[in-house]
Amino acid sequence: MVFWLSIFGMICWGIAPIFAKIGLKDLDPLVGLIIRTLIASLFAISFLVLKLSDGILIQIKNISFKTWLFITIEALLATLVGDLAYYAAIKKGSVSVVATIMASSPLVTMIVSTIFLGEDITLTKIFGAILIIGGIMIVMQ
Repeated sequence: MVFWLSIFGMICWGIAPIFAKIGLKDLDPLVGLIIRTLIASLFAISFLVLKLSDGILIQIKNISFKTWLFITIEALLATLVGDLAYYAAIKKGSVSVVATIMASSPLVTMIVSTIFLGEDITLTKIFGAILIIGGIMIVMQ
């Protein structure tokens, strides 16, 4: 199940930049990000309303400060700052190059997860990182 969900997410993330590039043609990246975030928020709130009978509000009420803090940091880095940089890059650059560079974020995740979470760097991960870097270099030519 995880594999197929990952494939579905990959397909969505692969198609989405095309629509972003077209949508940003005559639009400031910040305005585009605001519109996208509002639409995503409306959908998320709709899902929340649909799940009310599942006790989701109790679960939200019981979230610790530490959890709120880390989710807030993730939201600021990924959804606000990262996505704004992504939108600005897509507006000005080649969507295929921007998407390839942005999709190499697992390299950063691998390094930071090793430093802060103590995750292992294996030969397989190193080989994968080399392939990612090589792919970026090929696309940038």
